[in-house]
Amino acid sequence: MARRNKITVVGAGNVGATAAHWIAAKELADVVLVDIVEGTPQGKSLDLAQAAPIDGFDVNLKGANSYEDTKDSDVVIITAGLPRKPGMSRDDLLKTNADIVGKVTDEVAKHSPNAYLIIVSNPLDAMAQVAFKRSGFPKNRVMGMAGVLDSARMRCFLAEALNVSVENVTAFVLGGHGDTMVPLPRYSTCAGIPVTELLPKEQLDAIITRTANGGAEIVGLLKTGSAYYAPSLGAVEMAEAILKDKKKILPCAVYLEGEYGINNLFVGVPCKLGRNGVEQIIEISLTNEERSALQKSAGAVQELIDVLAI
Repeated sequence: MARRNKITVVGAGNVGATAAHWIAAKELADVVLVDIVEGTPQGKSLDLAQAAPIDGFDVNLKGANSYEDTKDSDVVIITAGLPRKPGMSRDDLLKTNADIVGKVTDEVAKHSPNAYLIIVSNPLDAMAQVAFKRSGFPKNRVMGMAGVLDSARMRCFLAEALNVSVENVTAFVLGGHGDTMVPLPRYSTCAGIPVTELLPKEQLDAIITRTANGGAEIVGLLKTGSAYYAPSLGAVEMAEAILKDKKKILPCAVYLEGEYGINNLFVGVPCKLGRNGVEQIIEISLTNEERSALQKSAGAVQELIDVLAI
């Protein structure tokens, strides 16, 4: 009998627990939810297991405070770390979360040496770099989830502005996750038509600004937390593309070695995800303005890496 896929989700907060929910509902894999807080991953896993008879999904769900049960996971989604609070920049989180993500990665690499790592912890690009260095995994097996989320936010706003189905809209966002991200309206379409043909520049500029501040807008509204439905589903979409060998083109934070003129740094670019993880990095031609915005974004990520000295 074929073995079921196994996904470990590290961090049983809103993002992690919601990721477990999406995975279970899709019957994508058995789930191990890990958290340092005793009882939290066990309680959330049990609650989710009790939802299974209602919705009819058959997966095993387990909560744990240590990593023994995560052994031989196919994919590990790392959401652990402190979330942003209002007025806090992503960089304030830097050293605390680098320490947390580093320790988690050590455990994950020990118990699941062949896993694919999907990083969701902030500041995203820098945390992906931490996990890459600490795990010693090849670059095709370590990636950050940000572009899927940023593109989804842009698609949501574009569909609203155009009054069309979100299914008709594709959007393209490059760069680091944060204020320096580079949304590309030129490559964003509605039913194949470039949105630059359908919306005036001022409206597109407003959508681009709102996309870049998408996380902060939600933090400001919630006041005591940050976004979790869309970020968790973004990570699950990446995991699904890998486990089902979909060869899906998604914007992900990946380790660049010369692509787009960027070296030894995790930055968001379009990638093909399949059974071998990051199977291809797709280089598209950029205008001078877009290229300089991407370089600026990479520079912002490099500053964090320099602070962490990794």
